[in-house]
Amino acid sequence: MRYVMLRAAVLLASAGAALTPPARAGTPPPPPPPAPTAPVPAVARAWPVGTRPPVLRGWEPPATVYGAGHRGVDLGAPAGAPVRAVAAGRVSFAGRVAGRGVVSVEPAGTDLRTTYEPVRPSVRKGDRVAAAQVVGVVEPTGSHCGRTTCVHWGLLRGETYLDPLSLLPPWLLARGPSRLLPVTP
Repeated sequence: MRYVMLRAAVLLASAGAALTPPARAGTPPPPPPPAPTAPVPAVARAWPVGTRPPVLRGWEPPATVYGAGHRGVDLGAPAGAPVRAVAAGRVSFAGRVAGRGVVSVEPAGTDLRTTYEPVRPSVRKGDRVAAAQVVGVVEPTGSHCGRTTCVHWGLLRGETYLDPLSLLPPWLLARGPSRLLPVTP
């Protein structure tokens, strides 16, 4: 009886496998479901450009890996403006990609990578940078912001794009000056 039940289980398993369509040659397997991500630490100590640059276009995560979206934020900045590392770290790339200058920095103590483009780099791969240290200047061409120049600021954990504004502590995101209120008894 045990043999019959075992044989039936094997037959059912093989029948299920036979019903599964074979993979096509050259077709990559579907991506695994996204793993839960750890929160992004607020390690930034400065904006990449200016003191509170205008956000011309915000982060719009794509619905799928290759879907439409905006994988960073565009910050208004004039050509030639200094671009700064938002946090201390190590330069993992400084060069040209598709005709644009790109700088990538891995903030110390994280599994993250920040990117800045279009930037004429003033650093090299492997350089250690301090928070707010200049890593390059905004290039006059190569911007995808239309008639104005901008810096596209990106944030990645592995191959997953994240909102770079999440690196900023609340006091850097605050609009307007701080105000002290009177103490009432």
